[in-house]
Amino acid sequence: MAYVILLNPFFLFISLSIILLHLPVHQAVNGGFSVKLIRRNSTNALSQRLMDAAQTNSYAYLGQHLLELNIGTPPVKILGILDTGSDLIWAQCVPCSDCYKQINPLFDPTKSSTYTNIPCQSDKCHLLNAPTCSGENVCEYSYGYADSSVSRGALASETVTFKSSTGQPIRLNNIIFGCGHNNRGTFNDHEMGIIGISKGPTSLISQISSSFGGKKFSQCLVPFHTDVSISSKMSFGTGSEVVGDGVVSTPLVSGPIGTSYAYLYFVTLQGISVEDTRFQISNDPETLSKGNMLIDSGTPPTVLQQQLYDQVFNEVRKRVPMNPITDDPDLGTQLCYRTSTNLNAPIITMHFEGADIKLSPIQTFIPPKDGVFCLAFSNTSNRERGTLGNFAQANFLIGYDLEKDVVSFKPTDCTR
Repeated sequence: MAYVILLNPFFLFISLSIILLHLPVHQAVNGGFSVKLIRRNSTNALSQRLMDAAQTNSYAYLGQHLLELNIGTPPVKILGILDTGSDLIWAQCVPCSDCYKQINPLFDPTKSSTYTNIPCQSDKCHLLNAPTCSGENVCEYSYGYADSSVSRGALASETVTFKSSTGQPIRLNNIIFGCGHNNRGTFNDHEMGIIGISKGPTSLISQISSSFGGKKFSQCLVPFHTDVSISSKMSFGTGSEVVGDGVVSTPLVSGPIGTSYAYLYFVTLQGISVEDTRFQISNDPETLSKGNMLIDSGTPPTVLQQQLYDQVFNEVRKRVPMNPITDDPDLGTQLCYRTSTNLNAPIITMHFEGADIKLSPIQTFIPPKDGVFCLAFSNTSNRERGTLGNFAQANFLIGYDLEKDVVSFKPTDCTR
């Protein structure tokens, strides 16, 4: 399930939805978050709930969202791709024999007093699919993504530290993560790893939910062009629920058990409207009806089945009162326009089961280079699942309730 979109000659947008090579199933996170915490040793959890909030930040950079996570003792800040389409937490580590370039120092496990390699016989080692064992009895992982990116290294446990709203540190011990010593792929130099937040057993949400009052989290992603100094927040557990005026919700649909899809977040798309013109999902009996769209914060564009994509593409082209770009080979077949101001584009409504999501031009057109705006949609086979990418998720407070199997959307200015 990899989607590679060339929007200009300088950078690629990739999907980070996982493919299992001989790897585990885990989760990815990329956002910031505020959470009300419950003490683990409380005999009465409700009475012991901490009134301050644990917080971390996320930032937009080149089509991805980077989640700030503090790992080790003393804590070291890691900026990892927030990925709801995978479930392993990993960072580039010393020594790194074959790693991509990053501008920040690599995580050095020898400088952390709480770093522990997971032994081969541990049950934690076998949370991964087909792990290998080193001569030093260290559980080794190999985790691959659909765009052919791979991380290999030692599976370890570490302390993760969050800052509370009162400034006090909040530490969670024995968090499983991958110390990557051999990593390759289409990463940029700001990305220090990936933080998976799918439903897999080694994802961030699965590992911390018992401390935060349940398997719930919410995110608010800033738009594509937002300055990297502007952060947004991510919330976990009790208090992260998305409520209030303007909230719409749609059921989460389970992926096929025993496959790499089992831990991902699927919803059902029934159709799309461009202003007042509606297009339904194909009636082809081989086309998926339930769970036909993945919500993936690690994929920038929204990916539609070919028939629906063509209908939306043509209708948007009709309604934009400008001539599209046809003489720039860097843009390929994308629908793009030259303009120095915000594009006057139509509202696109995605009709999910029980929830209509209205997308403005800031969520449907992105500027790959100065003076150019392109439709941030791509296409796949009519028989494949689509993807709600992170461009379309921007400026929504999105809440995942994994206990009720529902996801909720609330229009929000995520830069504030």
